[in-house]
Amino acid sequence: MSKLVITDLHASVETEDGPKEILKGVTLTINEGETHAIMGPNGSGKSTLAYSIAGHPKYTITSGSVTLDGQDILGLSVDERARAGLFLAMQYPVEVPGVSVANFLRTAKTAIDGEAPKLRTWVKDVNSALEALNLDSSFSQRSVNEGFSGGEKKRHEIAQLDLLDPKVAVLDETDSGLDIDALKIVSEGVNRFREREGKGVLLITHYTRILRYIEPDFVHVFVDGRVAESGGKELADQLEAEGYDKYLKAPAAR
Repeated sequence: MSKLVITDLHASVETEDGPKEILKGVTLTINEGETHAIMGPNGSGKSTLAYSIAGHPKYTITSGSVTLDGQDILGLSVDERARAGLFLAMQYPVEVPGVSVANFLRTAKTAIDGEAPKLRTWVKDVNSALEALNLDSSFSQRSVNEGFSGGEKKRHEIAQLDLLDPKVAVLDETDSGLDIDALKIVSEGVNRFREREGKGVLLITHYTRILRYIEPDFVHVFVDGRVAESGGKELADQLEAEGYDKYLKAPAAR
């Protein structure tokens, strides 16, 4: 079972002029088996929502709640949220020089499960996950994200998703910087995860192109730190045709 419930979430970031509110009352429920897409213009707070859920220290939650299967996760550390079943794929994955992909993945899996995976089985699982994403087995010996292309970084994150097997995946602009071939490979990886029992996906994107491969159950328009409108996949097609202009003219709309 997986159920992520965001209720009236407000969050701010510190600036030279003091705290600036970014999230202005976000309410959203992602049930197991559901894929929710959040679309919106630059600066609307989409990535802030992702990082606030994950526990990034840059953002301060001023009110509201986030629960995962009924557990309040806002009081948990970043690693505790991950162990609870939350996964974040970042728009700009960080480089970790000197740490191999293989060691990184095994350390992460050990932290999530509370025990180290059996080495022989784990090597097989890692190679299988990499192969499914068109990554050679030698990829596991490279330093995490160091010298990776944009496509390699995103495929590596989907390999993490496969191997760590969280309850809910928050994917922040996973399609950013991907060519058509890489987009298809990454989307196929997300779809394999979605097919597993009891999974939820929150997909943040600017464009509808990834939604041609990952079909959402719900689409939410995010403007000025809140959900301005929700609907089905047809809402994404409407945004593709009309843009965000009508929402930007009425940012307080819900």
